[in-house]
Amino acid sequence: MVKPTLTPPAFWWRKAGIIAHLLRPFATLVAMVARRRRRQRGWVAPVPVLCVGNLTVGGTGKTTVVLDLARRLNARGERVHCLTRGYGGRLGRGGQPVRVEPARHDARDVGDEALLLAEVAPTWVCADRAAAAKAACAAGATCLLMDDGFQNPSLHRTLSLVLVDGAVGFGNGLPLPAGPLREGLDAGLAAADAVVITGEDRSRTAERLARHAPDKPVLSAGLIMDAPPEQARTHPVVAFAGLARPDKFFEGLRALDIQPVSCVPFPDHHVLTERERNCLLALARTHNALLLTTPKDAVRLPSAFRQKVEVIGVNLQWNAPRSVERLLERLLNKEPS
Repeated sequence: MVKPTLTPPAFWWRKAGIIAHLLRPFATLVAMVARRRRRQRGWVAPVPVLCVGNLTVGGTGKTTVVLDLARRLNARGERVHCLTRGYGGRLGRGGQPVRVEPARHDARDVGDEALLLAEVAPTWVCADRAAAAKAACAAGATCLLMDDGFQNPSLHRTLSLVLVDGAVGFGNGLPLPAGPLREGLDAGLAAADAVVITGEDRSRTAERLARHAPDKPVLSAGLIMDAPPEQARTHPVVAFAGLARPDKFFEGLRALDIQPVSCVPFPDHHVLTERERNCLLALARTHNALLLTTPKDAVRLPSAFRQKVEVIGVNLQWNAPRSVERLLERLLNKEPS
């Protein structure tokens, strides 16, 4: 059997009910701890620092946004370096920064997201964001781009963007474990310089932001899948993905008129076992189907298995690209404080 995905509690995404109310004391404690952390002053880098983070747990297209912003900063002539915790990797945990070398490192070393970022810009993994920033500056960075770390106080940010998945928004608006928020909604929004809604705003997040943060700039961007391999249009497809919300990948395929005969979800950052890989191969043989996955999943696959899988990526399409460029101009023209 293929291992099923782990999903957040359903009550997180509904109006707060009895379970959420019972968990409110713990949520209050989480919010208090987050507020206390925010009072800490982090190291101030000599170059601009742009943070792309979340208020909620789960996927919001963060790495896709970081890749897009890195390309835009590169196009401006900046020597942008990316900073990430390297989730799922064994390096950088002890506070010693490691520069990602795709030819030498794999996902077990630095995590899947770091390998994707390193294709676009020099990337550092480290649990200590300030230590990673210092290493990047010493290596010649003129701008730093943080993938996550919005709640991490160790590094001062010149500009912070908060991403929200338009499909689910802020859920019931409560912090963990009563809801999906990593901190109190109002406190988190107050610390952000702008909000980016990714995907279609089916959760009416823009309306909610108008109430909670009426003066906060709100941008929106669609996650557009690349053209699929020609075989995917002419053969049955078995799709698999280990993402925070694997259904987003499966829905994206259907939007391209690809109807998988089977969709197999895994937990976020999941490394497939040999048994799971064999199950996927058997499933593909049963349906005479093509195996299809995401770039983030592909970098976690052993090379022999990777050759048996087709990959379809995703890109960002800003609804108002000029607004993004204005934010970058603001970032680069603002002196660190």
